Amino acid sequence: MAQFAAEREQAEPVATAHANPAPLGLFGFALTTLVLSAANANLFPAAQAGIVIGPALFYGGLAQLLAGMWEFKADNTFGATAFSTFGAFWLAVAAILILKLPGPGTPGFGFFLLGFTIVTGLLLLGTLRSNIALIGVFLFLFLAFLALTIGDFAGSASITVIGGWLGIITALIAWYAGLAGILAAGKSAFTLPVGPLS
Repeated sequence: MAQFAAEREQAEPVATAHANPAPLGLFGFALTTLVLSAANANLFPAAQAGIVIGPALFYGGLAQLLAGMWEFKADNTFGATAFSTFGAFWLAVAAILILKLPGPGTPGFGFFLLGFTIVTGLLLLGTLRSNIALIGVFLFLFLAFLALTIGDFAGSASITVIGGWLGIITALIAWYAGLAGILAAGKSAFTLPVGPLS
């Protein structure tokens, strides 16, 4: 009988609970988006725009990429794709700035942004049955990328400023969604509504 119980324990692995990686990904995305968007909105001098490199490498880049890998482990295809994509986006932005490649304000960077505008539009479609907070993040991110892309192709600083402000709104919504995830996962005194659709 004892042997049967031991074999049964080996045959049935115990399920373990894992933390939700989405708040980490959303927070890393929000902070880095805020910094670059503030530069695009001309809230600080363009000469200081390099400040985004640190967050782009580590919080928006590495931490978000890790969140994406953990979403794969949690069997969340959307979260894995979104966080890995934008983690790689921020690592690419950091590399472009470090290597002094054609960056923001150039048609070449416009094509880079165009690709991410398309990807963001596709991801927006993937949010339509999730919740209002997540839809808000991807809708405003799509609009921000679209404005920044047009700004780079047209050489229009005013359209880029609009893209910067749309990015700031995106960051605020992402922080809200991330905080809602943290509060829902713990024993918090309150929760935040995200407006579930399914």
